[in-house]
Amino acid sequence: MPYPDADLVSSSNNRLIVEELDYDISNLKNEFDRLFVSLTDEQRNIFLDIMAKVKNNKGGVFFIYGYGGTGKTFLWKTISVAIRSQGEIVLNVASSGIASLLLIGGRTAHSRFNIPINLTEDSFCKINPKSDLASLVRKASLIIWDEAPMVHKHAFEALDRTLKDILRLVDPKNSNIPFGGKVVVFGGDFRQILPVVPGGSRQNIVNASLSSSYLWQQCKVHKLTKNMRLTVGGDSSAVHRITGFSNWLLDIGEGNLGSPNDGEAIVDIPEDILINDPCDPIGSLIKFVYPSILENFNIAGYFQERAILAPKNEVVQEINDRLLKLIPGETKEYLSSDSLCQSEFVHDQFDGNLYSPDVLNGLKISGMPNHNLILKVGVPVMLLRNIDQKNGLCNGTRLQVVSLGKRVIEAVIISGSNIGNRNFIPRMSLTPTENKIPFKFQRRQFPLAVCFAMTINKSQGQSLSKVGLFLKDPVFTHDQLYVALSRVQSREGLKLLILDNHGRLSNKTSNVVYKEVFRNL
Repeated sequence: MPYPDADLVSSSNNRLIVEELDYDISNLKNEFDRLFVSLTDEQRNIFLDIMAKVKNNKGGVFFIYGYGGTGKTFLWKTISVAIRSQGEIVLNVASSGIASLLLIGGRTAHSRFNIPINLTEDSFCKINPKSDLASLVRKASLIIWDEAPMVHKHAFEALDRTLKDILRLVDPKNSNIPFGGKVVVFGGDFRQILPVVPGGSRQNIVNASLSSSYLWQQCKVHKLTKNMRLTVGGDSSAVHRITGFSNWLLDIGEGNLGSPNDGEAIVDIPEDILINDPCDPIGSLIKFVYPSILENFNIAGYFQERAILAPKNEVVQEINDRLLKLIPGETKEYLSSDSLCQSEFVHDQFDGNLYSPDVLNGLKISGMPNHNLILKVGVPVMLLRNIDQKNGLCNGTRLQVVSLGKRVIEAVIISGSNIGNRNFIPRMSLTPTENKIPFKFQRRQFPLAVCFAMTINKSQGQSLSKVGLFLKDPVFTHDQLYVALSRVQSREGLKLLILDNHGRLSNKTSNVVYKEVFRNL
C-alpha cells in the first residue's frame, strides 16, 4: 500500500495539509467545551451520531435537514472544532461562495474537489491520485457539505466515484463503500431553489436533486426543527411574532397555502406587508428598503443587509438603473473588450459580420458583467466571480464602491464575514459557461454588477434585515417565493409589490413548490 506511507512522509511538505492543521489545539479544546454545552438536544444527538462514525473510521453518509435559524451552521462549527481539537482534518465546503464564508476554513465544493463545471452522469473530479489534494482527502476525517440541495446530483456522484478511486489504493474494499469510506455530512433545506437545469422541465429539475441520486439511499437523515432565534432573549410577544412569521414561511415553503395543487398555487399575501401605493408603487418600495437614500448613500454600512429582490434579471436591471440615476455624483463608464475564442474557428470559416464586436458587446448573459458597466462612487455592487475566498471575495459578495480608477476599482465589503475590508477589484477575462450561446467568447471587464437589487437566486444564502420583493412577474421555479421571503428574520423587514397580468396592484401571487422533492425526508 504505497499511498498511505507516502502520505505520512509528505504531510509536512504538503501545503494543503499544513493549512488544514494550522490551528491552536489548546484554544480549540476550550472553544469546544463552550460550544458543546450550548447544543440543543437535537443538535447533541446529531453531533454524537456523526462523531461515532468518525471515530469508527468506516464511513457514513448523513443529511442534516433544517430551515434557516435551526442552527446548522452552529452544529458545523461544533463538529469542526471537535475534530480539529484532536489534531485531525475536517474539510468544510458549501455549494456557493456566500455559504462557504460561514464555515471555518470554508471553500466552495467545486473549487475544493475540482468538480467539473459541465457535469454528466459519468463525471469524475479532476484529482490526480498522486497529488497533494488526493493526500489531503485521504487524511481528512470528515467532509461537511453545506447547502447541498442547490447542486446537481451529478456533482455528488462525481465526488463519490473519485473518492472510491483514490481510497481503493488504501484498501480495495473502499471501492464498494459510499465516498470510499469517508464520513460525509450534507446539510441544507429542500425548501430552496433546486439545481438549475437550463430549459429543464419540472421532472428534469426534481430528478437533478440530491434526493433523486442513488446516494440518497445511503444517507441517514436527521432533522433540526427548533428555531434557535426564539431562544435568544426577547419577550413573549416578540417570540409569538417570530413564531407566527416562521410558521407562515414554512407553509409557503412546503406549498401548504393556497389551492391544493402540488405545483403552482395562488396565495394571498397579508395586507401589512404589501405595497399599496397606486401612484408610485416602485418608489414606495424603494423608500421602504432605502429610506432617505440621497442623504445616507455614502454612509459606511448604509447598504449593508438591504436589497430589493425580483425573479428576473430584466426587472433587477430596471430597479438598478432607476436608483443609479438617483444617486448624486459623476458616472464612470467602463467598456469591456470582447473577442471570440480562437479555438472556435480552427476548422470553420470565420464570419466577421455574424460575430462582429457589436454583436458580442450586445450579449447580456446571466453571471457575466455587461459590456457597458456604469458606476458611481458610493453605489453597492455585487462580485460575479470568485477572486479570493479566504478574504471574502467570492461570487455573490456585496461591496460598496470607494473609488473608480482606470485599471482597478476600490470597494469595501458590506456582506459576509469580512465586512469593512477594502479591496481592489481588477479587470478579468471571463468566459460564459452557458450552453445557450453557440460559440465561445471572452469578455475582459470588471466582474461587477450594480446591486441595489438582485435576483432571488442570487440572494440565496444571504441574510438581510430589509427586503423589498418586486413581483412584476410571478416566481417560476421551486420555492423561489420561500427563498425571497425567508431572507429576513421578521415580517417588519419585509414588503412585497405584486402586479397582476395587467400591471395593476394585487394581493395574490403564484407559489411554485415541487412537493415530490420532499418524498424521502
